[in-house]
Amino acid sequence: MNGAAHGSGRPRLLALDIGGTKIGWSLMDGREPCAEPGASGRIATLADEGGAAVAERIRSLVADVVGRLGPVSGVAAASAGVVDPRTGAIVSATNTMPGWGGTPLGDILREASGAPVRVLNDVHAHGLGEALAGAGRDHDTVLSVAVGTGIGGALVDRGRVLTGGHHVAGHVGHIHHHAGARMACSCGRSGHIEAFCSGSGIAAWYEARRADGDPRADDARALQALADGGHPLARACFVESARALGECLGSLANCVDPSIIIISGSMTRSGAAWWDGLREGYAASAMTPVAPTPLVVGSLGDDAPLIGAAANFENTADRNAGGAPAGTEE
Repeated sequence: MNGAAHGSGRPRLLALDIGGTKIGWSLMDGREPCAEPGASGRIATLADEGGAAVAERIRSLVADVVGRLGPVSGVAAASAGVVDPRTGAIVSATNTMPGWGGTPLGDILREASGAPVRVLNDVHAHGLGEALAGAGRDHDTVLSVAVGTGIGGALVDRGRVLTGGHHVAGHVGHIHHHAGARMACSCGRSGHIEAFCSGSGIAAWYEARRADGDPRADDARALQALADGGHPLARACFVESARALGECLGSLANCVDPSIIIISGSMTRSGAAWWDGLREGYAASAMTPVAPTPLVVGSLGDDAPLIGAAANFENTADRNAGGAPAGTEE
């Protein structure tokens, strides 16, 4: 079967979602992942092996997919790190992806696939997917925030992701909050909300606060089990970090006035106390005009960045490589 077309007669994209934990991929029928068997999959990122090793794993993956399923009309990638949308290069990255900054990802994907390539930051792609096809599809201005191992975000206005003058817009996790003043962030600063509100950060925050008699919690899942079992400090970490995140979201809403705020990622599964803390923090910080803005959970899950990457490719397909891509902020 030719991988460039199938029953619909339309060319298929190869979409990639490159994160710190996994690399997901899917052949795409327009903006929809193909449902046929063998048209999607995932591999471990193994980020601790370094950027060069991750890049080689991606090159091998793309070459293998194209070799098995046939040529594709393009590669639409969503990647961790600050992305130069004109070249697809990774300008910089935090230490959640050691050595990923400086990777010429666009060139690697073009060489491996023999097809045009468009690259967008993974959280920008996630937000674009949710805005166009998920929980934000009926709203003009969407603030999407992913709260998982790290924290990232995207502001999508009428189908356009705003990336800013240095391609770093949406770094919600790097807003300062006094509650985490002594917590080290993945970017090298301290006091950013990612350092104590993310999945990795909340476990580190608990470890920094626990007394000798408190049990250890090596990750957010272990901390969740402690909180669910009634451990007071574990529960306090979830509630207080959620409230701090909500306060920051309220401040963001005051600045950008979204019509909806979509929260995605593993921390959204932390239970009612977490959501109550988030909404309490938001209510305490948001100005009266934006106080009614709904805070909702994302609806697309792992498909969101794939759909967003495909939409970004579609938006930029009619631009030449030297032009400013549509769908991103020039």
